[in-house]
Amino acid sequence: MVLALKDHFIWDSWYAHDGQKWHGYFLKAPRSIGDPELRHFNVSYGHATSTDLTNWDHLGTCFAPSEDGWDNYTTWTGSVVKGDDDLWHLYYTGTRKGEEGLPQRLGHATSTDLHNWDRVGDGFILDLEGPNAHLYEADFANGIWHDRAMRDPWVMRDPDGDGWLMYFTARVSGEAEPNAGGCIGFATSPDGYAWTLQPPVFAGGYGQLEVPQVFEVNGKWYCLFCTAAHHFSKEQAALTTPVTGNHYLIGETPRGPWQIAPGFLDGDVPCRRYAARIVQTDDGLFILGFADQPDGVDFVGHVMDPEPVEITADGLLYISPKRQAAE
Repeated sequence: MVLALKDHFIWDSWYAHDGQKWHGYFLKAPRSIGDPELRHFNVSYGHATSTDLTNWDHLGTCFAPSEDGWDNYTTWTGSVVKGDDDLWHLYYTGTRKGEEGLPQRLGHATSTDLHNWDRVGDGFILDLEGPNAHLYEADFANGIWHDRAMRDPWVMRDPDGDGWLMYFTARVSGEAEPNAGGCIGFATSPDGYAWTLQPPVFAGGYGQLEVPQVFEVNGKWYCLFCTAAHHFSKEQAALTTPVTGNHYLIGETPRGPWQIAPGFLDGDVPCRRYAARIVQTDDGLFILGFADQPDGVDFVGHVMDPEPVEITADGLLYISPKRQAAE
């Protein structure tokens, strides 16, 4: 019972729990476009609900690019949290047609019902601007990378204060090796509305660390991310065989310091599962991600059923074949 749509490709997803059921959000594009690589520029958000992360009720499209705003080209991956104002908050990636989708920025919308979303203001909420912008790779015109990376915001309450923390995919400036320039960008907010760009909390290892997700278990912090075999740095490739899939950082606090976990959590060549999330349930941890190209040829395009994740005695994650996903 995978999370799938007959007539649409599905890829990145994220989840929120309303106290009774799970809400799954996912990027989707019509299969009628033919080439699945075109999905990124024919995107909207799908919404489905579930009580067990396996059986899903599809509720249709819930968000899409604007008609003429700053995000009129794409609305990509985000996260959803409940705010102190009793609203649900969606933080998301947006791009503009006039810029060919190359610079990415972060936007904000709110909802009372987790399906109908209203954009906050008439512009983006965060860009690579301000006193800390020089720490990020803000110029893509030099050909070092294929875009100006600032996407996939993951927002959570600050466990050490009253505000909010945001993590996102970005790149650092001044790194000679392109595949060592990926970073986890960072921003803070006192109220979830006004955001301040902070220095990255981690950099290195890969050309990009996509779809970050930060969470805590038993006093240890984890930052899940995904990357590709051809984006391993020379140093990281020497430590483990490059694969495409999902791995993680281990941290002492949500602000770090962070380090790359040994090995690789969930990867293959060709890629089996990408852009995964780990959800915490009463039955333990489960990983969900989209089926990519497991045969190396055809893009599958659905969210795979959850698989259990265990934590070893020394705090490492591994995907367990021993337990079954929650019924």
